[in-house]
Amino acid sequence: MALLERVTTLIRANLNDLIDRAEDPEKMIKQVIVDMENQYLQVKTQVAIAIADLHLLEKKKKENQDTTDEWFHKAERAVDQQQDDLARAALERYRSLQQIGSGYGEQLADQETQVQGLKNALQKLDQKLAEAKLKKDLLIARHRRTQTAGRANQAEGAMTGHAHSGAFDRMSDKVLRAEAVVEAHKELSGENIEDRFTHIERNEEIERLLATIKERRALNP
Repeated sequence: MALLERVTTLIRANLNDLIDRAEDPEKMIKQVIVDMENQYLQVKTQVAIAIADLHLLEKKKKENQDTTDEWFHKAERAVDQQQDDLARAALERYRSLQQIGSGYGEQLADQETQVQGLKNALQKLDQKLAEAKLKKDLLIARHRRTQTAGRANQAEGAMTGHAHSGAFDRMSDKVLRAEAVVEAHKELSGENIEDRFTHIERNEEIERLLATIKERRALNP
């Protein structure tokens, strides 16, 4: 993420070195603070968006769980009415929703990691910004006392963080393309022996669930 790369560069920036290498120290430190403030607002916005996405995933996961429970209860009612075929159909839907719920769980874990990473970056940038504001006058005064005109002006180069962004995007495209090819091969290959065994295992699971419901209903009429 280019934004986090720029933030990391700012966090790691040594303000003393930036001032020493700046042609205009006062202008440099002010620009650093402006950049930090801009990046802080951007990261804060990203944190808010990530948190909102996290809450949305949590809501969807809960809705899916409620629907999953509802289909299991439908299977129980079908057993009560001695409609095994209907119970099996309800249990098929129940198992499918369980798998979707597992996917939501994985997405939630990834989103929580992203939120935490953004929060950490925001906290560190906030600390660095506070440090820069406190040191601004001291750094400029020290430079005026100890430095002479004509020192190198390389500060701007230290504040960009896009070196790996293009390479990352190209690699991401290659991975997505490879995944698409794999999926296409799966679709073209049709049902294979693994799919048949998977189908058998799913039916066995459905029958096991059906038997469990019948047994429980027999014990608790």
